[in-house]
Formats: sequence, structure tokens, C-alpha cells
Amino acid sequence: MPSIVITGGTRGIGKSILMKFAREGFDISTCARNENELDGLKKVLAMDYPSVKTFLKRCDVSIKADIKEFGMDLEKEMGVPDIIINNAGVFIPGKIQDEGDDAFETQINTNLSSAYHLTRQLLPGMIQRKSGYIFNICSTASIIAYTNGGSYCISKFALLGFSKVLREELKHHDIRVTSVLPGATNTSSWELSNLPSERFIDPNNIANLIFTFYTLPIDTVVEEIVVRPLLGDID
Repeated sequence: MPSIVITGGTRGIGKSILMKFAREGFDISTCARNENELDGLKKVLAMDYPSVKTFLKRCDVSIKADIKEFGMDLEKEMGVPDIIINNAGVFIPGKIQDEGDDAFETQINTNLSSAYHLTRQLLPGMIQRKSGYIFNICSTASIIAYTNGGSYCISKFALLGFSKVLREELKHHDIRVTSVLPGATNTSSWELSNLPSERFIDPNNIANLIFTFYTLPIDTVVEEIVVRPLLGDID
């Protein structure tokens, strides 16, 4: 049975991706900080996809020791996954000169360092097997500097750079790397915006795209893709 690990899989884009791959018969691993959400997700997966093996663990991905422990426990329980999706992220709005003292560290550790440390933990097994796929959920903030983006933009620019370096390092090991750059997506981050749903991307569309990329022949990779609402970015 093929397997996937995705960070932050209990809500938003992460949950949509997780459920898509569960429907396709993949064994599922994920982590999140909220244990109640993990328990609820585990029940749904057990009820709707009883043949799918799962590994769900509470983890604060911004803490190096936590994310490394998650990776080690995952390997022991599930083996080396076929797909890594570095999805966990946090957005703290603000300009560089006036954002909070810990805004930079919080967003760098959550949005970038978690992807770095989990990938490093699981890569040796992928390299030895000579197969695998890594998706990094970046953002249009990886290529556009938003006025109120501050450290969030910095972290997402860096995550895109991480993807580019990984791709060069791993292509000769038959491991594919794709950067996904969504614009405004209909998740809890925008729930107070009062904007109509058509101003946002349906997270299920992101999930379907990722599955499509995975099913391409192994000698083909979508290096990066920008996905926006048809009406464009939200100011």
C-alpha cells in the first residue's frame, strides 16, 4: 500500500489533501498540535476508510525536537513514506518594522524549519529506495512581497528556495520535488474576511492537483505551479 505523510493534516489544505489520498487508498500519517482534532480525524478515517493504515501524532512542528521525533516514530510505525507533503504553516500579519518580537522565529520555525527537519529525517530511506515525491506547500507570498506579509513572506520565499535546492540534489535519485504556490484559499485563515467564496480557491482543487502531479510518469515533474482564484489576488 502506498503511503503519504503530511504535516498539519487536520484542517484546511492539509486536510483536503489527506482525505483525497485516503480515498485513493494511501496509508496516512499526519501531525498537528490539537489533539482533539487529531482524535476526530482518526475516527473519521477509521469509519470511512477502514482498510487505510494511519499514524497520527500530536506534534508542535515549530519545535525541532518534536518534528524530528515525529519523523522517527513515523519510520518505525509506517516505514519510509512514498510522499512527503510539507504543509504546516502559520501566518502572522505585520510589517517587518512593527511585527512582534517572536513573529520571525515563529513563522520561520513553523513554515520552513519543520519542512527542513522532517525531510532530512525521511530522505535517507527515499534515497536508498530510489523513489519518492516531496511536495512543499509554498504560497504566492513565495514570489510576491505583500505589504503586510513581513516574516511570513520571508519564510515562504525561503521555502521555495528549499524546494529548488532539493530538486537539484535529488533528481538523480529519482525523487521528484514540486512547489505548490496557492493564492487565497478557502480555509480558516480567511473566515473573518466576509468575502464571497468565489474569491477563494477550493482546497479540494489543490488536493486534486497534487494527486494528478503524483500520477504523472516518474520521468516527468511539475517543478512549481502558481494557483490563484480566477478573479486574482486579494489585497
